[in-house]
Amino acid sequence: MFSRIFVRETPEGMASRAARAIQKKIMENNEKKIPTVLGLATGSTPEPLYKELIRLHKEENLDFSLVITFNLDEYWGLEANHSQSYNYYMHHHLFDHVNIKKENIHMLDGTVPLELIEEHAKKYEEQIKEVGGIDIQILGLGVNGHIGFNEPGSSLDSKTRLIKLDDKTRDANQRFFKSKDEVPTHAITMGIGTILQNSKACYLIATGPAKADIIAALYAASSPNEDIPATALYAHKDVRIMLDKEAASKLPSSVKPIKSLVSESIYAPKTSVALQFFPVSEHSSSINLTQ
Repeated sequence: MFSRIFVRETPEGMASRAARAIQKKIMENNEKKIPTVLGLATGSTPEPLYKELIRLHKEENLDFSLVITFNLDEYWGLEANHSQSYNYYMHHHLFDHVNIKKENIHMLDGTVPLELIEEHAKKYEEQIKEVGGIDIQILGLGVNGHIGFNEPGSSLDSKTRLIKLDDKTRDANQRFFKSKDEVPTHAITMGIGTILQNSKACYLIATGPAKADIIAALYAASSPNEDIPATALYAHKDVRIMLDKEAASKLPSSVKPIKSLVSESIYAPKTSVALQFFPVSEHSSSINLTQ
């Protein structure tokens, strides 16, 4: 069971919660003149998060000049300038709007020939290690429980690699293409092991009613298992689950809402041990649980 689950009324509220935590880390590291390394996800769920980070840059002068990024995955077979490539997505939704340095952006290449993918993936892993790992890894959640493009059945110690996409994943992503036939059948993705071993903190974000079932299944799982790849996060020391109200709608009744200082719901698990909950503002980075 995850002990830190945060629920906001809307996707924008969830995005604000995550963005403030990222802002705090960037500002702390900027003060020390050291890089902040972010692992980034794509899809519709992170869009409000990136919009809020852009706002923080433009309105609150959040400085991205020392930020280094690594993206989780990329469709194999799409050029970087394809409108549905994740390279295009990241520039459109974040990079083109903040002062990040081009050389600090790391993306997997969807045009790498099959025979060179292993070498490309190994180099990507080495680049992550060279910068000391990832400070905050943003993770979306597939309806089948995938993180990155690590589909069910992926080894919990898997590395960056080429993977065949599950039909459920392609069905879910069909809305971004003209037809399912245009949805790539393969992707290059960071592995589960890559994420667990190189990320200092993981923020799993999910919004909308379509994610309610898998969030409930993830919450109910007692240990990591390959059938639901996101359960691998049980093995990580710092995981924060950030949801909107709809994604949290099928969590059990034992998960009680707690009002924050900004009058938005935060859900946290009720256990047999009495827990004291402190109200959390959008500016704080975690919920305090004191037994």
